[in-house]
Order: sequence, then C-alpha cells, then structure tokens
Amino acid sequence: MTGNINETINICVEQGGERIDRFLSRDLEDLSRSYIQKLLKDGNIEVNGKPVKANYKLNTLDKIVVNIPEPEAPEILPEDIPLDVLYEDDDILIVNKPKGMVVHPAPGHYEHTLVNAVMYHCKDRLSGINGILRPGIVHRIDMDTTGSLLVCKNDRAHQILAEELKAHSVTRRYHAIVYGSLKEDTGTVNAPIGRHPTDRKKMSTRSANGRPAVTHYKVLERFGNYTYIECELETGRTHQIRVHMAYIGHPLLGDSVYGPAKCPFKLEGQTLHAKILGIRHPSTGEYMEFDAPLPEYFRQLLENLRRKI
Repeated sequence: MTGNINETINICVEQGGERIDRFLSRDLEDLSRSYIQKLLKDGNIEVNGKPVKANYKLNTLDKIVVNIPEPEAPEILPEDIPLDVLYEDDDILIVNKPKGMVVHPAPGHYEHTLVNAVMYHCKDRLSGINGILRPGIVHRIDMDTTGSLLVCKNDRAHQILAEELKAHSVTRRYHAIVYGSLKEDTGTVNAPIGRHPTDRKKMSTRSANGRPAVTHYKVLERFGNYTYIECELETGRTHQIRVHMAYIGHPLLGDSVYGPAKCPFKLEGQTLHAKILGIRHPSTGEYMEFDAPLPEYFRQLLENLRRKI
C-alpha cells in the first residue's frame, strides 16, 4: 500500500459480475469514480488481500479493502465572514447558514465556506476529528439549503454528537415548499438512497447500493399547485428530502436537479430550510432545541402564495 493511510473501508460483495470501479463508484457515494480509479492505480484497493486493476470483475463473496490516504490539501484559512449565531457555549456552536454558502472546503473551493467563517469565529477552539477540511463539522446541509447547523468545538463533544446522529436521536425538522398538492396531511417516505446509476452528481432511489432512508412529512399550508410542508429526518442521506419528495411526485420548488428545469418564481436553488435542530448537550445531557427563523426570500414567497389563493 502507498501513502499515509487515514481510513480503511471493508466491503463484502453479495453479487458478482461487475467491474470493481463501477461497483465502488455506486457503493462509496462520497468518492468520485476518477478518485476510485486513482486508488486502484496506486494499489490502494485490494480484493481478497491482493491489489486489482479497475477492470477487475467481481465475484460473489469477494472481500474488498479500500485504503484512503490522508488527503493532501492546501492550508484552509480563517475568513472574517459574519455568522448568524443561534447558540454558543464552550462545546458547541449552532449557526443559521445562509443560502449559497458551501459548508466545508472541497477541491476547487477552498475559500468563503462556512468552515472559513467558523475558523475565524472560534479561533483555535474547534474539533479536529474531521481533519483540516471539515474542522468541527458533524453534519452538513446543501449549499442552497438554509438553516440550523451544528459545529463542535472539541473532540469530546464531536464524538458524543456524532453518535447521537448515528443513533438517529438528533431532531432535524426542515420546512419546504413542494410542487403539487399532497393527498394526505401526513406521510412517510421509506426508500433507500444511493448514487444515481448514470449521473454521479445526483442521488437516487434506484441505486443498486442504496442505503436506508426515511423521511416523515406533514402539510403546514396548501396553495393549490404548491404545498408548504415540514419534513423530519429519521436518517440523513445526501439530498434525502429533495430525492424523497421528487420520488413521490412532489419535488421541491426551485430544485432544478430533481424537479422541473424552469421555475415559475425567481429562486436560487431549492426552497428548503433546516428550521429545528434538537440535541442532547454533550456536557449536561440536557435536551436543547434550536429554531432558525425562515430566511426573507422564503417568508416573502409564502406571502406571495397566500395572496394568490
């Protein structure tokens, strides 16, 4: 193996006959196919204890070990970007993320992210568990999604809250506006989500290697051709609410990725807001809930829809 190994992933193949690079690009949704091919080329992926090439055809019960080297990234610098702080103490910081802000740096996007802003705000008081690219970040929301986001200031808080997320004991309620009129006032979408089989920038319920995903929703207000809803996450897959609502025929207003390409309103991305975040405090054990006010564009859109009823 090459490089300074940072993470090892073990996978057991249940069905053979597929090229390993294609299989892994679906199974490992956070890794691009080109990066997986580089790992294969560098000998960082083994099948049954031996390095293989990208065109290796998998057999049933093959054991795959993926070794991901420590990432080489440029220095991430603090930036004096204003934060809308909902709550802060020695362990945690809850911020109301604005629309258009990326949560953490990524290749080609190392500046003007929430992490840059948080590094300036917190100085050297951030958890280091997720490395230099995601210090303090326990979970994330999409660039065009607004609302409550949890940041941890130390490793102990990070570990405790990461376990809460894993156990689905964190409350996460989002507000959204969707196309169409939902038949029922409440409902649950239970459909696995994984990388889209042909478009790697999208997630899908049709992935061969989808992971369990459950979203509960309830209607807050009806506007004829549109519905204002609240969605509560039981799991936290990438694009979960966007994919699930599109799956049941009610994509989010403004979501050109999973809904109509043209939107009847002037919007920047999907109408989705992380309104309520509830956690047990990592030091006191007390349950705390944080409510991020709806952004101005969302409030104005609701008023416009009410006037048209």
